[in-house]
Amino acid sequence: MATSESAVQQQAELKKSCVNCGAELTYKPGTSSITCAYCGHKEEITVDPNGFEELELSPYLQEMGAQSHSEKISMLHCKNCGANQHIEENYKSLHCVYCSMPLIVEDMYTEDWILPGAVLPFQIDQKQSFQTFKKWVNGLWWAPNNLKKASLDPQFTKGLYLPFWTFDAQLKADYTGQRGTYYYENQSYRDNKGNYRTRRVRKTRWQYVSGKVSGFIDDTLIKASQQKAGRIPKSIARWNLKKLQPFNSNYLRGFITEKYTIPLKQGHLESKEEARRIADRWCRQDIGGDTQRVSSIDMKLSEETFKHILLPVYVSAYRYNGKEYNFFVNGETGAVSGSRPYSFWKIFFAVLAAIAIIIAIVMVAQASEGGSY
Repeated sequence: MATSESAVQQQAELKKSCVNCGAELTYKPGTSSITCAYCGHKEEITVDPNGFEELELSPYLQEMGAQSHSEKISMLHCKNCGANQHIEENYKSLHCVYCSMPLIVEDMYTEDWILPGAVLPFQIDQKQSFQTFKKWVNGLWWAPNNLKKASLDPQFTKGLYLPFWTFDAQLKADYTGQRGTYYYENQSYRDNKGNYRTRRVRKTRWQYVSGKVSGFIDDTLIKASQQKAGRIPKSIARWNLKKLQPFNSNYLRGFITEKYTIPLKQGHLESKEEARRIADRWCRQDIGGDTQRVSSIDMKLSEETFKHILLPVYVSAYRYNGKEYNFFVNGETGAVSGSRPYSFWKIFFAVLAAIAIIIAIVMVAQASEGGSY
């Protein structure tokens, strides 16, 4: 368990205020500093010069929370969509980032979590994200008018740090399989006119093979949270992990942090499945030939380490006709994606207009034919 001294230190960081005016200091995306929005005071974020630490996996799987890298964090649970969110005391909005439902401060509780080892700081700010989102919404066909009105309010777009696990390991595998080599034969056949023809047909010659592969698997990325709503689309879930910085809570200032809900043990199981897919790919590359069959893989992982990391995304929550919709902007790249409602009346009147145009064209055509006699 973390020492009481480190807990006090973390709380002091979270409550840190501007030395000039006492206002909140927030992280400025794309920089290495926290700034005051009122007087412009700036403080540089100091990161560990030794870089981020890869934690040995085995002890954490045996007893999570008994390590020096675990800490208590204050949490608010959304009863509507199930998201678990850490919101700093002075964050202006106490609404769920995913579904915009109010969060009750009195329901705040604390629980252990494995401290993040690294964070990819936001590279674009809320204003840039909002403009990207606004442009995307305005380009939607058949969108309800009130969707576009709602999207004009920046309060619907919030910055969120998403939790992920990354796993590293040395992989060794023994395999058996077959190497396929293509060859061609001439084949006679009768065409639809009864004439004999010849064509070349590709066939495969198989040869039994076995071998060994080994290598280092670096930063297998596994999602560490999942609710019934708010799943991040794959189209924007791509970050450059080379931009990761050693964790410092100052990067979280002004943003919401989601706590992982997928335990380390489950994340590890998913990473092993990914390691097996990597081993299969390596085996096929080692087999060579034109095509391959892999019959068996005996895979072993060693020197396994992991990190808990936080990755940036902007989320806009919107409710339409009782349904929840989410829109996402990647906080590093600006890529945008999301679910969207359709306007029944816009589609309905568009269909009526199309029918009216078709009828008008038919009537004009008939009138032209009648006038030609």
